[in-house]
Amino acid sequence: MKKHILVFGTFDELHPGHRFLLSEAQKRGELFVVIARDANVERIKGRPAVESEGERKRAVEKAYHDATVLLGDPHDFLVPVIAVRPDLILFGYDQKLPPGVREKDLECPVERLPAFEPEKYKSSLRRNS
Repeated sequence: MKKHILVFGTFDELHPGHRFLLSEAQKRGELFVVIARDANVERIKGRPAVESEGERKRAVEKAYHDATVLLGDPHDFLVPVIAVRPDLILFGYDQKLPPGVREKDLECPVERLPAFEPEKYKSSLRRNS
């Protein structure tokens, strides 16, 4: 049986840096992707996403047909973790845990990938160009 690999993110304007994270996760097992809810993006990042949560979800589904793509819980960041029961949570190089969640709250290993051309594909840089 394939391992369940869980990734989280906003995935706004899906770009090669996002695709690197998703592809690396998919190489390790069955891919589950949690898309950040619009309200949580605004609360955590202090600004709205460029694309709606539905648009971001559809973009990931279109690019990764075999992945299970879920919208995050609007109130409890651990709900999808409990639902998926991942064997591994994979983070991008610059991702942080959501507010109120600690690594010890997660019942599986967590790994962080190296950056993929961050000088070119980091979302904040793309917004400012």
